Amino acid sequence: MAAAEPAATAAPVAAEPAPAVSGAGEADVPGAKPKELSKKELRKLERERKAMEAAEAKAAEDAANFKFYGDFPLNQSREVTDRVWTRLAELTPALVGKSVLVRARLHKSSGKGKIAFVVLRQALETAQVVIESSDTLPKAMIKFATKIPRESIVDIAGVVRAVEPAVSCTQSDVEIVATSVHVVSRALSECPFTVENAMRPGEVADEEEAAEGATAEGSAAAAAASAGEEGSSSGLVSQVVRLNNRWIDMRTLANQAIFRLSSGVCTLFREALLAKGFVEIQTPKLLAGASEGGSEVFTTTYFGKPACLAQSPQLYKQMAAACSDLERVFEIGPVFRAENSQTHRHLCEFHGLDMEMTFNDHYHEVLDVFSDLFCSIFEGLQTRFAREIAAVKSQYPHEDFKWSNPALRLTFAEGVALLKANGYPDKDPLSDLTTAEERTLGALVKAKYDTDFFILDKFPMAVRPFYTMQDPANPDLSNSYDFFMRGEEILSGAQRVHDPAMIAAQAEGKGIPLPGIQSYIDAFKHGAFPHGGGGVGLERVVMLFLGLNDIRKAAMYPRDPRRLTP
Repeated sequence: MAAAEPAATAAPVAAEPAPAVSGAGEADVPGAKPKELSKKELRKLERERKAMEAAEAKAAEDAANFKFYGDFPLNQSREVTDRVWTRLAELTPALVGKSVLVRARLHKSSGKGKIAFVVLRQALETAQVVIESSDTLPKAMIKFATKIPRESIVDIAGVVRAVEPAVSCTQSDVEIVATSVHVVSRALSECPFTVENAMRPGEVADEEEAAEGATAEGSAAAAAASAGEEGSSSGLVSQVVRLNNRWIDMRTLANQAIFRLSSGVCTLFREALLAKGFVEIQTPKLLAGASEGGSEVFTTTYFGKPACLAQSPQLYKQMAAACSDLERVFEIGPVFRAENSQTHRHLCEFHGLDMEMTFNDHYHEVLDVFSDLFCSIFEGLQTRFAREIAAVKSQYPHEDFKWSNPALRLTFAEGVALLKANGYPDKDPLSDLTTAEERTLGALVKAKYDTDFFILDKFPMAVRPFYTMQDPANPDLSNSYDFFMRGEEILSGAQRVHDPAMIAAQAEGKGIPLPGIQSYIDAFKHGAFPHGGGGVGLERVVMLFLGLNDIRKAAMYPRDPRRLTP
């Protein structure tokens, strides 16, 4: 498929000829004898003439060479052309011998003499371009190409050529032999780190890791890494430097893959629930009172009245499903937690995948739907996003995620029993799991059941929110559950109380002022279905499915107690 020539662009214009110079200081008198110029003045005029001729020749050369190389003028959408573009992902042996036109970032370049090599990068793909001077291509094109700053946007036309497979580029068995190179947008300043270095496997410590208990030596290395832009003598880039320049860090192949996988989780979540008759809803994020209770809430004012940011869509999704007869609802939206936790898995703003549904006999009907949902997501990620998973693995190696279908279910008591038998003999059966206990339990379950994913049911009532239904056989327990991936909790849910008197009593018992949730309580006074659901943290699912060591790697622009920009 032949590529059309780039849109016609005005060539560089030669300088106007300088006006003729008369004798210096000569009076304009009719009949006067012209004054002869001195040798010095004649030499000056000769230099000016030669400079003007050289400028004209350079302008003519630039105009003649512009079809081969140069900087395009600013794209202001002046015209529509018939140019046909090829994506780097489409560069395969099937296109060998074909002319193509690509637009991508200049990842790196090198060259000397009559040949130059340029690596282009576009989303998840990279490809090599060869520029060779010849009778038809000017040698100056090589110098021009190698002087283009990294990360600039370029248009390159050329012919696809087969090469011996190599691992330096994703498109390893073909390259482009360039016929023209034009800059669309120059990188005007040097990047604080190269994307090439940001793509290197390995980690360098920084102060955010030190906050979770890094050694003094690690903290010292962190300070040096954060101060040194690139991060370390090894060329690795620290997480602080990455996050301070997130728009550059996101250009790496691994990050391109991570955020496509994040999008995939949302897509698969939505597809699976829509197929089961769920309705997608959008609930308010400005509330009159805390939706989860406690002090972990961001407060603000709302036209002179106190308000807060939603800790979850909990109360509204319940009202939609159980009180408004939508019966099965879900939402994908932001969640805000004013939690001063400096850990690898906590964010102050994350994205919740929330689901709520009515049931007929038992809340385990909800668990059945959740089991199908997660198995569908995991299967979809592995089959539809295999290329993205491989791209992440190239920088962040990890074991493939394992699960069973249906999902493994254990009671909280069974989980405690496993812990008691393996290093936690004094574990209180009515206290919540600590982070260390969660990780240990995850390892024990993996060893015994060969799964990274399981459900823990029947949590102690004392550690659950006010709207959680008690276990009818044991008031110390509740009809609630958590889901775990690789030993870390990613979902918390329960059967909800649908009796208004019980809701009020349990809220007061948790110290929650009733005026702030009165409209929620009132919603259950006119008949409500038995119902249950849960909320999933998107970033945690992505982090744990990919075996990443920090949730900030799965958050596009993370918000934690230390970071509010960029």
